[in-house]
Amino acid sequence: MTKTVNHWIGGKTVEGTSGAYGPVTDPATGAVTTQVALASAEEVDAAVAAAKAAYATWGTSSLAQRTAILFRYRALLDAHRDDIAALITAEHGKVHSDALGEVARGLEIVELACGITTQLKGELSTQVSNRVDVSSIRQSLGVVAGITPFNFPAMVPMWMFPLAIACGNTFVLKPSEKDPSAAVLLAELASEAGLPDGVLNVLHGDRVAVDGLLNHPDVAAVSFVGSTPIARYIHATASANGKRVQALGGAKNHMLVLPDADLDAAADAAVSAAYGSAGERCMAISAVVAVGAIGDELVAKIRERAEKITIGPGNDPASEMGPLITAAHRDKVASYVTGAAAQGAEVVLDGTGHTVEGFENGHWIGLSLLDKVSTDSDAYRDEIFGPVLCVLRVETYDDGVALMNASPFGNGTAIFTRDGGAARRFQLEVEAGMVGVNVPIPVPVGYHSFGGWKDSLFGDHHIYGNDGVHFYTRGKVVTTRWPDPADAPSGVDLGFPRNH
Repeated sequence: MTKTVNHWIGGKTVEGTSGAYGPVTDPATGAVTTQVALASAEEVDAAVAAAKAAYATWGTSSLAQRTAILFRYRALLDAHRDDIAALITAEHGKVHSDALGEVARGLEIVELACGITTQLKGELSTQVSNRVDVSSIRQSLGVVAGITPFNFPAMVPMWMFPLAIACGNTFVLKPSEKDPSAAVLLAELASEAGLPDGVLNVLHGDRVAVDGLLNHPDVAAVSFVGSTPIARYIHATASANGKRVQALGGAKNHMLVLPDADLDAAADAAVSAAYGSAGERCMAISAVVAVGAIGDELVAKIRERAEKITIGPGNDPASEMGPLITAAHRDKVASYVTGAAAQGAEVVLDGTGHTVEGFENGHWIGLSLLDKVSTDSDAYRDEIFGPVLCVLRVETYDDGVALMNASPFGNGTAIFTRDGGAARRFQLEVEAGMVGVNVPIPVPVGYHSFGGWKDSLFGDHHIYGNDGVHFYTRGKVVTTRWPDPADAPSGVDLGFPRNH
């Protein structure tokens, strides 16, 4: 019998009532292993209502109560790392070590939330005028929602809800319907840690659920991570409804390799950043920009390393890269490789025919490497979201930066060089939100914020870090005057209040 993943609302499992279900597939075998309940508009209302009811008390709970729960939650997550990672591997397909890394990066934000007491400290100015004090405080918003992608089914939710609930909000999480089980386990562990019923809810669904949250009058803010077209839609729709929005979109991340770079280190980094997680991450390096005469040598080194990568089921310790999430996505990724030569690229490695013995029905694709790619080709312009690395050739540093800055995306970027002056110029001149210097995937640690520029971010706030705290709270300024018992009545004064 196929397992069913149901909603988590009000601190308990709630079976779907819409009658609609989506398939959840094991990418390594191609077999449907699970079905997930898809919410109706009425079920969206029920989840938001549970969160709204919980906010009545959680919104005024003490920081001590919240952080005590979060510390217990962190301990439970740590104890269940392997369980969470196993669910990720089973439904997403990534190898176990990669799934464990995802859990570890999510835990960073839980740890940040454990220290929320310092993040929520206000400011006070005394005696700004005669016996007048001014204080600034930050308060929670109410019910907030998160809509998360399939490629990091545990990490991206943990980038959102721990900070949100630490700030005093309640949360409705709509994870990807392609790999929903990890999100449910995260909620169950939060309940075990003592999180009150309704503070964290998990609602599964498709566009009905998404639109229900974007249009719901009791949802104050929406966080999203996904593709650029959907991010743009989320931002436009939720903003039109008066909601606060942070919507992180797609990417085409470039790695600029200067002639003085350590080419072995650059090749190692390019292979790791392009093909890790099978390229299904918004911080993947998908375009290497080789400067000057190093292109041939760099491509040869990348090819040599890429050919040695072992592809197989995520639960096989020997596997270094797993399958793609669905057969349809695999076919779409393959189309960029099969069409590359006609658009002027040199196909150095073609992974489109790859299969794994014993798992022939899995969503397999090998590593592909395209050289001498033009900027007007589909493989360069689109976010492929698979294990396809494009190499572009330029003559100078300035040419490389100009090429990169012409991209509509501005998520992450990197430079490989031994020249400190060039690296300093690059980090100031490149138009991207996250920059690596000899670091191929510059995902910030939890206490800095994650987010891109241009078509990679819609909204004013990046995710987690200080930006995350500011997103999930709003400021209030209080001006106070307490009369001294010795003061004589001052009488009526209709003039502008004096500060001096």
